[in-house]
Amino acid sequence: MLQTINRQLEKWMPVITPISVLAGVLLAENLIEITFLIPWLFAFMTLTGSLGSNFSSLKGVIKKPLPLFVIILLLHLVMPSIAWIVGQSVYANDHMTITGLVLASVIPTGITSFIWVTIYKGNIGLALSIILFDTMLSPFLVPFTLSYFVGQKVQINVLDIMYGLFFMVVIPSLLGMMTNHLTKGRSAKAGKTLAPFSKLALASVVMINGAVISPYIKVFNVRLLMIAFTVFLLACLGYFIAWILGILLKRDRETQIVMLFTGGMRNISAGAVIAVQYFPPAVAVPVVLGMLFQQILASLFGFLFHVIDQKQSIKNEVSA
Repeated sequence: MLQTINRQLEKWMPVITPISVLAGVLLAENLIEITFLIPWLFAFMTLTGSLGSNFSSLKGVIKKPLPLFVIILLLHLVMPSIAWIVGQSVYANDHMTITGLVLASVIPTGITSFIWVTIYKGNIGLALSIILFDTMLSPFLVPFTLSYFVGQKVQINVLDIMYGLFFMVVIPSLLGMMTNHLTKGRSAKAGKTLAPFSKLALASVVMINGAVISPYIKVFNVRLLMIAFTVFLLACLGYFIAWILGILLKRDRETQIVMLFTGGMRNISAGAVIAVQYFPPAVAVPVVLGMLFQQILASLFGFLFHVIDQKQSIKNEVSA
C-alpha cells in the first residue's frame, strides 16, 4: 500500500509542489514558527533516499570519470557564471535576487534525477556515482562558489553553510549508505517503505519555505513574473547545455541520459533550505520559484530526448 501511495505521490509531485508553495503563503502566520524543523525534515529525506545506495555505486565514476568532471564544472562553474551575468544584466542593483539566482544554479544535482535516469533507461551506476560525489563535494563547492560570485555584496557565512550541507546532505547520505552496506542491501526495503513519508516531508519543507518568502510573493506583479521567467530560462539552459555536452563528447545514449538529468536538475529543496536558513528571505524567492519548474522541465526534456532518440534510431535502421 505504501509503495502504491509513493508512486501516486511521485506522479503528482509537479502539482503538489506549487500547491505546497501556495499553502505556505496562505498559512504563513501559522507555519513561520516551525522553520526550525526544515533542516531535520531535509536530513530525513536524504537519509531515506540513501538507504538504497551503497559505496560500490561510486565505482561508476572511477570507470568513466569524464562525465563527472563535466557535470561538476557545469553545475558549479558554468551555470553560476551564466546566472551571475544574467543577474547583473537584468537586476543590476538587486543583490538579493542576484544571490538567489546564483544559489539556485550552484546547488548540487538533484537526488530525484536518479528517478528520471531510471525511467529513461540511463546508466544507473554512473548516475548514482555523480549524485553521490557531487553531494559529498557540495559543502565545499557551494559556499565558496557563492562567496566568489556574490560575497562582496551579500554577507555569507561560509562555515555555517558548510555545516548545514554536512548536516542535511552529507552525513545522512553516509549513514544511509553505511546502513545499506551493513545490512547487505536489506535497508533498501526500509527506504521504499519510508519513501512516501519522504515525499510528505518534501511537501512540508516547500510549504514552510513558502511561508518564509510569503511577503515577497503575496503581491503578484511584473517583477515577480520577471524573476520566475528568468529562473525558468536558466533551468532550461542547464538541461540544454548538459544535453549538448553529452552529444559533443560522443557519449553513448545511456550516458547522455545521465548527463541530461544530473546536469539539468538541482537539489532545489536543499537550495531553498540554505536560502531560508542563512540569507534574507528575498534571496529565497528565485530558489523557491525554481521548485515550480523542476519536475515539469525534467518531464519535458526527457520526452524531447526520447522523441529525438527514436527518430535517430529509425534513421540509423533505414541507413543500415
